[in-house]
Formats: sequence, C-alpha cells, structure tokens
Amino acid sequence: MVNLKAKFPGYQIQEAVSLAEFTNTQVGGVADWVFWPQDLTALEDVLLVAQENNMPVTVLGNASNLVIGDAGLPGLVIFLTHFTEVKVNHQFITAQAGSALIAVTQAALKAQLSGIEWAAGIPGSVGGAVYMNAGAYGGQVAEWLQSVTVLSPDLTIKTYQGIELEFGYRHSLIQETGDIILDATFKLTPGQYAEIEAKMEDYNTRRAAKQPLEYPSCGSTFKRPEGYYAGKLIMDAGLQGYTIGGAQVSKKHAGFIVNVNHATAHEYIQVIRHVQDVVQAKFGVQLETEVRILGE
Repeated sequence: MVNLKAKFPGYQIQEAVSLAEFTNTQVGGVADWVFWPQDLTALEDVLLVAQENNMPVTVLGNASNLVIGDAGLPGLVIFLTHFTEVKVNHQFITAQAGSALIAVTQAALKAQLSGIEWAAGIPGSVGGAVYMNAGAYGGQVAEWLQSVTVLSPDLTIKTYQGIELEFGYRHSLIQETGDIILDATFKLTPGQYAEIEAKMEDYNTRRAAKQPLEYPSCGSTFKRPEGYYAGKLIMDAGLQGYTIGGAQVSKKHAGFIVNVNHATAHEYIQVIRHVQDVVQAKFGVQLETEVRILGE
C-alpha cells in the first residue's frame, strides 16, 4: 500500500488512527489512513492517488449517525472538518459539507431566515444531513435544499438541483452515486428573529427532555416503521435498559442505544440486532437501522 504520509508531507494525514475518538458513539476500530483536507485541491490530489492504488475511500462528516466496527475501516478515511464556510445571500445559505448543521441554523437565525429551526440541535454535518435527508420535528433537508455541489468519482465537479436528489425517508441519490458532497445551498423564508429563536429553543428543550444526550450515542438508531414508532415498539417489547457490555437501550428514550460504559462496537451492534430480532418476533415489524453501520 502506498505511504500517503510520505507522498504528501504537507498534508494533514495520519496512519493507523483509532476512529473511536471521532465518532459520537465513541466506538470503532483503526483506519489505515485518515486525511483532513484543507481545501479542494488537497482532496483531489489524495483521491487521485487512492484511486490509482485501488485504495478504499470512506468520507465521513461529524460521524454522528454511524457505528464503525471494531475492525476499523480499510484504506483511506476522509474527514471534511476544514470545509466549514457558511455564506448567507438574501434567502440563500450556502454551507460547506463539513459545517455543523447547528452552525447553519445559527446563521439562519442571525439572518432572520426561517425553515430549518428543526435542525437546531442536530449534531451532524451538512454533508451528512444531505446524504441521509436528515430530519426532525416534521422538517427535513429535502424541503429546503436548493442545490448541492459534489466531487464525482471521476474527480469532476457537478451540481445537483435539490429535486434531482431523489429524496426519500433518510435517503438521497448520493447514497448510490459515490459522489462526495462539497457544499449545499438552502433556500429559506424571511422571518422574525424572535419567532425563529423561540422555535429553536422549543425544539432544543424538547430534545434535551426526551433524548439521552448525557451519553455517547449515534442518535435515533432505527427508522420509523410505517404505522408505528420505533421507540414505542422497543419499549413495549420490554427492552428499555437492555444491556450488553457497555451498550444499552436507553432508559430515557428506547429509540436510542447509548454507550454507558466503554462499549465496543461489537456490543453496540449486538444490542441493535437483538432489538431487531425481539421486535420482529413480538410484533412482526422489521426495524431498519437509520444509523449507518460501517466495517462490521
């Protein structure tokens, strides 16, 4: 395998990096290489070499809605944490992929733009939010996304209009294309500062009251099955508090699996699979994971 650190001494590249310190679950094994590109040129340079050497590439945002297996990830892992510029132009906010979704909601508040108040407490990045059509409290990315700029697998820049992304529940076309999201533009609605702020505070208060924010987790673990609520099914199955090792079905909100005591990814995934099996057996409902599981 090519030595990326030696080939690109001026770039922020590290070998054999534990991913647990970068994930919201605080679980995950080692990546062969981790790269934090400073700009598009650096990203293109390293991707080209990775492609030439048939190196697997995984691009991560804030790693808030995923579980990485204990075996880690092969090849190259890229974090776009330097891609954080947020610009406001009239009703439009353009945010780079590594921007925190929370930072975008703050920019919207400052500009008195309404529409994405629901995202005020979501810990993910803009790229991750577009990738999975993130949503909460009745709102979702698909409603407000105007366009997205991507770096295609052939290393060309492409722009999709929001309508082209085939958005569905926790789904976008990007999940199939292999494109890397570079930035996203949202078209919002002019509003009043006080009303926008009040909505954001309301959502954050509700989130803090209901969700186990005091523990590391991947957020809401399961998609909402049609006609049901995942959390209620899990609670009705008697699984609240179910624990394997350091991973537990949250006692505060059964839709969350939390890391209560130095869990391994294996323990975390075991809890997920057990919940799915029990809910299927008791209610005939197959719970699909909302969280991405990588390197299992």
